[in-house]
Amino acid sequence: MGRASLKGRDAERAGLRAERPAGASGRPTARERVEERAERARLTFRRLAGLDRSGPPPPQTLAGQPWNPWTLPNAIGFVRLALIPLFLGLAFSADEGVGAAPAGVFAVIAWSDYLDGIAARLTGQYSRLGALLDPLVDRLLVVAGFVVCWNFELLPRWAIAALMARELLMLAGARFWLRHGLHIKINWFGRLAVWPTMAAIFSALVGLLTLGEICLYLGLALSWTAAALYVRGGARQLRARKASSSG
Repeated sequence: MGRASLKGRDAERAGLRAERPAGASGRPTARERVEERAERARLTFRRLAGLDRSGPPPPQTLAGQPWNPWTLPNAIGFVRLALIPLFLGLAFSADEGVGAAPAGVFAVIAWSDYLDGIAARLTGQYSRLGALLDPLVDRLLVVAGFVVCWNFELLPRWAIAALMARELLMLAGARFWLRHGLHIKINWFGRLAVWPTMAAIFSALVGLLTLGEICLYLGLALSWTAAALYVRGGARQLRARKASSSG
């Protein structure tokens, strides 16, 4: 076989290697192995229920990704958002803000938060809009519930004010963290605080005022604990950054 023929065959093999994607030799790449493990874990009970939040966020939810509004989870989010004015109308037309109708609508909006999360994990229809819409609806629902409870004095106003102050602190803190490029990681105290707070409003709407107060105090304690951890984490990042720059 001539030297020219050998050179031609070597060039052909080199071209095939250049065109072959990583992992095409039959051995999965590290990224493929990570994606495979994530796919296997995606449909476990803990994953579906939102209890297992290990691993990075879905890439479709990161900044700079398309909004992609037309998904099933986003449709659920839009319905939840549209029901908030209905809740307010029913609550302010009820006797002293207490009634089955406003409480029922509030419960539907609150519990369907799980529904859109499960839909996203089942269908894989994550989106940038969904990542922002879901917490926005939760915040608006809590604010709407507290407006009703404040107006009819269903819950202690000082505790409602303390929770609202915490929300304002977190809003200012988020702007500070983003401006300084700090990493914000949601902690479990913040996640757990949502449900006692929601339960406090629901209990007040059905007339269980003592239970509502207990849940509100629990939500208040968890919320401020979460806020303290966020502040401590941000301060640590700033100190580490200053130490690395001075070193």
